[in-house]
Amino acid sequence: MSTERFSGDASGHVRALHAVQVEIVKQDGRMQVVPVPGSSFEIPADLVLLAMGFVGADKGALLDELGVTMTDRGNVARDSRWMTNVPGVFTAGDMQRGQSLIVWAIAEGRSAARAIDQHLMGESQLPAPLA
Repeated sequence: MSTERFSGDASGHVRALHAVQVEIVKQDGRMQVVPVPGSSFEIPADLVLLAMGFVGADKGALLDELGVTMTDRGNVARDSRWMTNVPGVFTAGDMQRGQSLIVWAIAEGRSAARAIDQHLMGESQLPAPLA
């Protein structure tokens, strides 16, 4: 299936996910995901969590404006304290590691939180799963 859109109420709360069944077909020598005609459906929802495939670190205006250094692989570079080359700007997870497992992102996020706490407060009681 492929989600096509969400709909909500007048207060901006999500109320439904609109989707279509898909099939994988070979077109022009490549595998393509194509919608199955007439297979649209709706699922009631009041909470949606987005899990999207990694397409690389967003190299948008913010990183450029701050002058954040990128690695040769296109990820945000950091030091051993999870800080980028810009003092006070930290990175963790897919942004600095590249596409990986969510458990790495969680562990790195916790470790970065400790580093940020140390940077701001001079010390930290937070756990750091990764050194």
